[in-house]
Amino acid sequence: MSEVGRTLVMLGILLAVVGGAMLLLGRSGVPIGRLPGDIAYRGRNFSFFAPLGTSLLLSVVLSLLLYLVSRFRR
Repeated sequence: MSEVGRTLVMLGILLAVVGGAMLLLGRSGVPIGRLPGDIAYRGRNFSFFAPLGTSLLLSVVLSLLLYLVSRFRR
């Protein structure tokens, strides 16, 4: 049971770090959420947003980061 608690604490810390990084990137002028490939539609009574470009970029960055972490843990 202690491993589950430790994992939840680590996920919480990770989420806090990612959230802080996104806040800093938003203030520095990096267009996270407004990249090419992000779909935004605004109608009269309906709005839709699908951050496809941002999701792809974050996926590549996180994949590289996790690859490097696993490479150094061996």
